Amino acid sequence: MRSEEIIQFGRDVIRIEAEAVAALHDRIGEEFARAVEMLFRSRGRVIVAGTGKSGLIARKIVATMNSTGTPAIYLHPSDAIHGDLGMVRSEDVVLLISKSGVTEELKLILPIFARIGVKIISILGNDGPSSLSDHSDIVLDAGVREEACPHNLAPTASTTVALALGDALAVALLNMREFGPEDFALFHPGGSLGKRLLLRVNEIMATGDSMPVVHQAVALKDAILEITSKRLGATCVVDDDGLLVGIITDGDLRRLLERDTDMTHLLAVDVMSTQPKTILPTTLASVALTLMERHKIMQLMVADRDSRPLGIVHMHDLVQLGLGQ
Repeated sequence: MRSEEIIQFGRDVIRIEAEAVAALHDRIGEEFARAVEMLFRSRGRVIVAGTGKSGLIARKIVATMNSTGTPAIYLHPSDAIHGDLGMVRSEDVVLLISKSGVTEELKLILPIFARIGVKIISILGNDGPSSLSDHSDIVLDAGVREEACPHNLAPTASTTVALALGDALAVALLNMREFGPEDFALFHPGGSLGKRLLLRVNEIMATGDSMPVVHQAVALKDAILEITSKRLGATCVVDDDGLLVGIITDGDLRRLLERDTDMTHLLAVDVMSTQPKTILPTTLASVALTLMERHKIMQLMVADRDSRPLGIVHMHDLVQLGLGQ
């Protein structure tokens, strides 16, 4: 195939799948609302089942629901008939996914669902009567006019539509549960959003022996040694009571050298910047990053309400944690 033909083929696939999803828009009606209400009112979990490519879509829907406040679990139909049906309880709701509506593996477990007494919602690619539609409390139409496969065989547009419909259910439930960014972050502590909403300054700041600190009366050379040894590009300066009175940064030293090359007579108090920007240890790390960006500083002192230094945060540490993304 020539390059132009490959490009056109790719565009045709995108067009067919986009049109299939767009056609789904007008089918979101009362049945969809009933399905969301049923899932929302359930005291159990959402048991999602499907085979083949529908099974892969089922797993993705499970993942989306779990991360947005709706407990869900995937049930493999073949494993179900060999003991995994024991996970299903009467308070659960079953969500079945099938293009044909006559998937044999799903048909085999329908009688067991009936005995357990669970409600069944089906996402079907066939809007006519079928084994699954006959045994479902609610049927959601995920039919497509054509697959993106040139032979109209491989599930492509149909799986995309089923996935979009599953996303619509999950997001509608998210809204009904008033599931906010903080809730999302709680389930994603390793992601950048979780860090922005959960990570606090006291969890990442340099403290103790790792925190650079000098008395205001020490020689400047000793302050430089402290900055060098702690590798944070700055040191806090304290008074006789151990309270924060200033900060000396690499930038302060560079500016000093531009004015005076003889530093042998200088003390820390002669060079420090007074009234340094500080932040409380319980403040969100994302707030610390915003403050540093606003004031164009690389280090931020962490102090208590009595101006006693507790630690120091460096911009590089915050960026490496993904907070700047």
